[in-house]
Amino acid sequence: MATHEHYYVPAQSKWPIIATLGLVTTVYGLATWFNDLKAARPESHGPLIFFVGGLLLAYMLFGWFGTVIKESRGGLYSPQMDRSFRWGMSWFIFSEVMFFIAFFGALFYVRNISGPALGGEGAKGIAHMLWPNFQFTWPLLGNPDSKLFPPPKEVISPWGLPLLNTVLLVSSSVTVTIAHHALKKGHRGALKLWLALTVLLGSAFLTFQAEEYMHAYRELGLTLGSGIYGATFFMLTGFHGAHVTIGTIILFVMLMRIMRGHFDSEHQFGFEAASWYWHFVDVVWIGLFVFVYVL
Repeated sequence: MATHEHYYVPAQSKWPIIATLGLVTTVYGLATWFNDLKAARPESHGPLIFFVGGLLLAYMLFGWFGTVIKESRGGLYSPQMDRSFRWGMSWFIFSEVMFFIAFFGALFYVRNISGPALGGEGAKGIAHMLWPNFQFTWPLLGNPDSKLFPPPKEVISPWGLPLLNTVLLVSSSVTVTIAHHALKKGHRGALKLWLALTVLLGSAFLTFQAEEYMHAYRELGLTLGSGIYGATFFMLTGFHGAHVTIGTIILFVMLMRIMRGHFDSEHQFGFEAASWYWHFVDVVWIGLFVFVYVL
């Protein structure tokens, strides 16, 4: 496949510029959206700006990755380029790990330091003077200022949809691993079957999580505005759901490429990177299930 003995240097590209514009537009739109929600402006243009930024990012990803695929299929990449891709994906996943560690750290800080201090425990118990009747427990069903932040009526049981979603994601890790082994052995039929099943499992997870969110908002009063429990719950599970969405799309693209005859036992890093990402998403969910739902 590869004919370049040295590192491949691509031609000048428009995609980094489009990526920058897309990211700036998306973040600006999201910030405008949130600020307008806080200021109660129903005529906000934030959602539209955010949507335009998302379209720019989608266009960039489709075009840039399409270019990479054409270069790879054209035999332009050397083993050195393959090693660069592997290192790049490894560092990307490492950055994602740090991203979620920050949110898990915030959850730990609230549950073990700031929350008990507001409840009057420890050396910082003077903070108890602010709300003398406040008693800290977790999950927090009684906020210090319940008028400003109405607490949820109850929390979601881990033994319903969360447990089902855990089974779905753990099963999807198994199916994508079986698909990877099938690719290495050249069993294209089994590869397509197990990868398609993985995509279905990821889609089922997202469907059940959407149902869980609707139940939380409509019946339990558990929202982003229901205090620190609601904020940490939706930040952690919401960002994870976004990663599952991205991972499902990636796996679907891999399935489409396999349908077109891409990848073989020797050249398969695109699929391998997708499987790495999916396993990372699954491991994060196990941590979420234990520390957000169970404990």
